[in-house]
Amino acid sequence: MFFDEFGISFRERLGPTWAPRGRRPVIKRTDADRRALSTLAVLTIRGKVYKRHVKGSIASPNVITMLKWLLHFMPEGFVLVWDGASIHRSKLTRCFLTQHPEIAVEPMPPYAPELNAEEYSHGNVKQHLRNATPANTSHMRQQLNREFNRLRRRPDLLLACFHAAGLTVKQLW
Repeated sequence: MFFDEFGISFRERLGPTWAPRGRRPVIKRTDADRRALSTLAVLTIRGKVYKRHVKGSIASPNVITMLKWLLHFMPEGFVLVWDGASIHRSKLTRCFLTQHPEIAVEPMPPYAPELNAEEYSHGNVKQHLRNATPANTSHMRQQLNREFNRLRRRPDLLLACFHAAGLTVKQLW
């Protein structure tokens, strides 16, 4: 399982768009919090995508809640591949992992996000939301859920995430 987290705000970078000839495109956005929502996301070699949204920034208790939730789906355990973020190395997270030997952790090399397949999956989600104009965090959550559902229905895109990370995966299990 490739694990990562990302934030999304009402101030995301805009993408190219269109407008009638001779008029400037106008995208109206609300001027709200810098980090409205954060998402913990997991991409598995089986082509499953798990995610949980958190209001604001992510802390160690959020990571532990996500890991407990994943254990509900895979009680036999799993191999977790993640980066060296401080929330992954915190005392609280390490304590939880020592109590759950069924979770094997494989750390990513420092400063190598391009090796994490999940980076590409949430990058695809964020790319599709570049010019989104959610009215509030609830609407933003709906848009994120819709995009993750789209990604789940596209095994070709999920396989491409593994290929982009340099992994030679021929098919999703």
